[in-house]
Formats: sequence, structure tokens, C-alpha cells
Amino acid sequence: MAESEPGQDPGLPEDARLTSLDRRLKQAQLEEVQRAGGRQPNVAKWARSPEWRILSVLIGYPVGSALIGVAIDYFAGTEGAWVIMGFVGFAVAIWEIWKISQQASK
Repeated sequence: MAESEPGQDPGLPEDARLTSLDRRLKQAQLEEVQRAGGRQPNVAKWARSPEWRILSVLIGYPVGSALIGVAIDYFAGTEGAWVIMGFVGFAVAIWEIWKISQQASK
């Protein structure tokens, strides 16, 4: 069998359990769309924008990493790990922003 084919023999009849599961899944999805009215969750439009996501990443990653560094300093009895962790958080934030910008361009 090729990699793209499903693991079933096309000559065999379809399993009734799979058919039933597919039918129930489609019904549940239709009910969810009807219940939600086809709308997004009740979130402000500006909160979903990529600009706010970038801002939160630029603030949250370095601050969160620095706080982890403070905890490392406290428990290990060292000094300066918070600075290193802050820079690591900033580097990871830049990487995340790059990934966000790649998604936006598609």
C-alpha cells in the first residue's frame, strides 16, 4: 500500500462502527455551528489582531523568563541568572514574532 492510502482494503465493506462515528461527528459539528450561530467566541476584535499578539509576546516572554531566572537565583543562591533568562526570553520572543509574521503572509 502506498503511504497516502488509508490502512483499509478497498474491497472490504465499510465498518458500521466507523460509519456511525462519522455520522455522529458530523451531527455534533452541525449542532455546534447552530448553537454558536456561526460566530467567533465573544472576544473583542482588537484582541484577536496579530499586533496585540506580537505586543504580548514581546512583553510576556522576557518578563516570564526573567521571573524564572529570579527563582533560579533564589533557589540556587546565584546572581545574574535573571538577566540571562531575560535575554533568552527576548530571543524566543523574536523567534515567535518571526513565526507570526510568516503565518500572516500566507
